[in-house]
Amino acid sequence: MLYLCLVLINIKKKKIMKHVQYKTQGTCSQLIDVVTDDNKVIQQVYFLGGCNGNLQGICQLVKGKKIDEVINLLDGIRCGTKGTSCPDQLCRALEQLK
Repeated sequence: MLYLCLVLINIKKKKIMKHVQYKTQGTCSQLIDVVTDDNKVIQQVYFLGGCNGNLQGICQLVKGKKIDEVINLLDGIRCGTKGTSCPDQLCRALEQLK
């Protein structure tokens, strides 16, 4: 499992942003890029690969929500017979930001 977590500081707005690039496992998408603010609110999500329309929808739906809220909603979702899914892998990425 590969992930990169960065802490970004927006000096102008005095906000601390956290950024992770999470390499997914067991899904069609290969990478999830997530940015949250210092209040653990999701600011941006981007999936590389996977079902483009569905993943764009997920990105829009989770934007502005707290990390724990999204994890509670999406954790454990499976894609067909796979043991995981893109939403479930998003939860793994968000856990890295907690």
